Amino acid sequence: MQRRPLSPPQVLAISFGGLILLGTALLSLPHASASGVPLSLVDALFTATSAVCVTGLIVVDTPRALSLFGQITVLVLIQAGGLGYMTLSTVAAVALGKRMSMHERLALREALNLESMEGLVRFALTVFRVTAAFELAGAVLLAWRWADEFGPARAAYLGLFHSVSAFNNAGFSLFSTSLVAYRSDPVVNLTVAGLIVAGGTGFLVLSDLGRFRRWAALSLHSRLVLIATGLLLAAGTAAVFLLERSNPNTLGPLSAGDAWLAAFFQSVTARTAGFNTVDIGSLTHPTLFLMIALMFIGAAPGSTGGGVKVSTLAVTVVALWATISGRLEAVIFGRRLPRELVARAFFISLIAFLTLNIVAILLLVAERLTLMPALFEAASALGTVGLSMSAPDSATSLSGTFGPGGKLLVTAMIFMGRVGPLTLAVAVVGRRTPERVRYPEGRVLIG
Repeated sequence: MQRRPLSPPQVLAISFGGLILLGTALLSLPHASASGVPLSLVDALFTATSAVCVTGLIVVDTPRALSLFGQITVLVLIQAGGLGYMTLSTVAAVALGKRMSMHERLALREALNLESMEGLVRFALTVFRVTAAFELAGAVLLAWRWADEFGPARAAYLGLFHSVSAFNNAGFSLFSTSLVAYRSDPVVNLTVAGLIVAGGTGFLVLSDLGRFRRWAALSLHSRLVLIATGLLLAAGTAAVFLLERSNPNTLGPLSAGDAWLAAFFQSVTARTAGFNTVDIGSLTHPTLFLMIALMFIGAAPGSTGGGVKVSTLAVTVVALWATISGRLEAVIFGRRLPRELVARAFFISLIAFLTLNIVAILLLVAERLTLMPALFEAASALGTVGLSMSAPDSATSLSGTFGPGGKLLVTAMIFMGRVGPLTLAVAVVGRRTPERVRYPEGRVLIG
């Protein structure tokens, strides 16, 4: 009996899983550790998952616990996870002159989160070129900024590492305190923030912006993502500034300009990046709740970021407003949204919300945490963000204090956040079979 090929969601989940296992093996080597003592298997698995799934939660201090080989391994895993296995394999196939099969094209379409098969390979090559251009530009700017402080060679390495980490929304840093030391530095803040926003906007939107110069020419998806992203960044910046301006442990001691810069950076980085320029554990509870919401929403589809995605939020809001207004269909920019799309958006939001709360409860029980740290760590893992309410003197995330069970739970959450709850559910269930029977309609009272 001939075996049926894997479905695109299964290929996507297995490709990420394979990269994680490879990274775990490499990080388990003594050569990957700065001390020569290999990382434990759980710590190596956690670090590899966090890197491949571009999250940034850490259980070991990256600059001190990992050797140069270990750091470069993390860097390569971030790049591979950000671009995705299918994109990299497509670039390799084109370079070798090989043709892609239809099954490979279907898997690539799933990986890039596209609707059409038209121009698929060309788009994958565009993704590769755009990534290289942004990361190179960011690396040059950061290396220039750090050249006097660290010397040309070290500055070039730091610039490349942080540029790749920022564009892929990973949040890994070669500074034990992330970017806290540079919270008043406009070059570092704006360069890293620009890379985060570009990577989190999505390659389809970046491609649209590169091809079209008029707002009306952009696709509905691009316009929706750009508006939602702008509103979230502006609202997040204003809220963080207002909530933290009087906090002596965060924005209080800063000048007005530096405080606005720090508030803007935290609004950007909460959208799945994971860098921080203020102590997250010192933020007030209203700000922490705000950041949990931003982490849950995340970036755009087809980007290097996680979360339920800004377009999912936009679709649910538009659909809810249509229901409140008594309309049967959700309409935006003069276009009717299909009911299947609305149902998919609500399903993704619901399953992510339920998973977030279940994992937070499990962390409360297993690690004896209080509510806010548990909820924040779970949201950071699900949104593949990397921010954490760790102790001020700690160089690792809060997950670094967890036992093996807690670390594995967060690891699974990170994997789900990167692959996507709906994609992972379809991959586990298998192929969908067409319904052969249509049952009579039933009525249930709701609300």
